[in-house]
Amino acid sequence: MRRRRTRLLAALLAVTAATGCAAGPSVRPALVENDGKTAAGTPTKTPGVPLPPLGEPQSPTLKWADCDDDTRQRIGTPGVPDSLHFTCARVTAPLDAPGEPRRSLVRLLALKAGSGPVPLVVVNDVDGDPGTVYAARLAATLPPAFLEKFSLIGLDRRGTGLSGAAQCVPADIRHDLIDADPAQGGLGDVLDAARKAGQQCAIELDDSQTALDSWRGAGDLDELRKQLGMERLNALGHGDGSKVLAEYAVRFPGQVGRMVLDGVPDPGADTAAVLDAVAAGAQSTLDAFATDCAARRCALGDPKAALTALTDQLRSAPPTGADGSTFGPGVAMFAVYTGLAQRSRWPELADAIGAARSGNTGPLAAFAAPVLQDSRAQPSRIDATIATRCNDSQTRLSADQLDQVVAGMRGKYPQFGAVVAQQLAWCGPWPVRTEPLPAPGAPGAPPILVAATATDPVTPGVGSTRAADQMPSAVTIAWQGAGHGALGVSPCVTDAARAFLVDGKIPADGTLCPA
Repeated sequence: MRRRRTRLLAALLAVTAATGCAAGPSVRPALVENDGKTAAGTPTKTPGVPLPPLGEPQSPTLKWADCDDDTRQRIGTPGVPDSLHFTCARVTAPLDAPGEPRRSLVRLLALKAGSGPVPLVVVNDVDGDPGTVYAARLAATLPPAFLEKFSLIGLDRRGTGLSGAAQCVPADIRHDLIDADPAQGGLGDVLDAARKAGQQCAIELDDSQTALDSWRGAGDLDELRKQLGMERLNALGHGDGSKVLAEYAVRFPGQVGRMVLDGVPDPGADTAAVLDAVAAGAQSTLDAFATDCAARRCALGDPKAALTALTDQLRSAPPTGADGSTFGPGVAMFAVYTGLAQRSRWPELADAIGAARSGNTGPLAAFAAPVLQDSRAQPSRIDATIATRCNDSQTRLSADQLDQVVAGMRGKYPQFGAVVAQQLAWCGPWPVRTEPLPAPGAPGAPPILVAATATDPVTPGVGSTRAADQMPSAVTIAWQGAGHGALGVSPCVTDAARAFLVDGKIPADGTLCPA
């Protein structure tokens, strides 16, 4: 109980320091729950197995080939140093569609960055950069000690990037899926778009429609481990990439090596309650963005006032793009939400909001482009996001329930309530998961380092802390900063992760890192 109280105190201090009283009401029950008795079904904290030593590959079977030029083209701007070189390989894994075990295979793209002797697998958010691109970018930001010991192995998750990208949502429908007005109306239009998307995905994806989920993603990682020739999987997860690693630890506790989970999603089964906390995190991140803007004396002024003026402006006269789609207030706020998650791009985001106020929406629209634009080399991210998150959840709400939820969230979180709530509509027409949700916990796994960011618009620190509380061997380090994820942004968290992965040094549970 002392350990749980330490972790809770760390989370409370982190949230208080970074966000004051900005957290939404739905966050409070989670904190009260963690301060009381262990809930039924929640694993108690027990001594785990020791942190395993770092092994090296034995008889790997992957065939690596140069992919330097292709990778740099996919990375785009900003690029990575010329000193980094990349090789790629294909990983095969069983599709394992429900009811059709091992009937067919999926081929996944893996990328190697660096020449360290120990493979460190990197798994990113399903709606972020594909894992190969994320690993390449990460290699350019981590301290040299990482790449002296490890080669980063980025994996495009099934249905993403160049791993059989889903690409099943019609182009015009993608726009409608993210166009919920932040200030008015229900989610009827988004739900209609989700129905059309679901119908087309059922046709295009066939057996794979319900085989794109985190549980099977964890199975893909074990196939990668075997083909790397590793006895154990050493890995780093970011955002819901951490969810895949957490489920790997449940499925394969004996194969867990050294793992760092940077921003784990709240494991609660009630997706509506989880997203309420995400919207609260987004509002708090906007406050942190405003503070950063004031400190830099940026030209934007008060971001909240600027966003209200911008959405009013776009509502009355939305500009039309070259493809015929409109850039309305819903898409604009989705773009802002996406930008808030990328801490390094905050100055760019402030300039983009200012430019949009002056009539040039191009820079702001660029933040939504990874969802709206689709090509073979850079598939739209929303297709695999919908498939994976809907397959990971059993929550389905009726149209009336959706409108009730969005009204409540809009009242509490004026800028981002509707932006976040529309994700519930995406799953409305999707097949309901028939398999039981994975059990929490991962008993029998060695220590796993969980990094929680206090003010995170995607994986709020309180949710990451609650996820860690369900893992018997988790050790939490809480960054009091803002943005999505702490690794490579917080020197304190980055150094703790290096010490854990490279030296096997386990930090004190509940360690706080200053903003």
